[in-house]
Amino acid sequence: MQATLRALANEKRRLILEWLKDPEAHFPPQVDGDRVKDGVCSVFIAQKLGVTQPTVSEHLKLLTQAELVTPKKIKQWIFYKRNEKRIRELKKELTRF
Repeated sequence: MQATLRALANEKRRLILEWLKDPEAHFPPQVDGDRVKDGVCSVFIAQKLGVTQPTVSEHLKLLTQAELVTPKKIKQWIFYKRNEKRIRELKKELTRF
């Protein structure tokens, strides 16, 4: 739970999660990988967030460790999508408090 709370404590990481809810509305088409099925390329996430690739990589690493997103490698790129199952579980856990 601590990793999850740490991941959610940052506004930029919450923005990433929000954008990944509807990737077709928030990100341009990709040459490789379907935005919905495979996820969004980290390059596009960095561009939209207005940060460097190393910075977005750190944000995505924390979201991955918290199991809020799942990475998928296609060619040399890493694509990220929301882990809806884990997010549903987290919502249930938080309503218990």
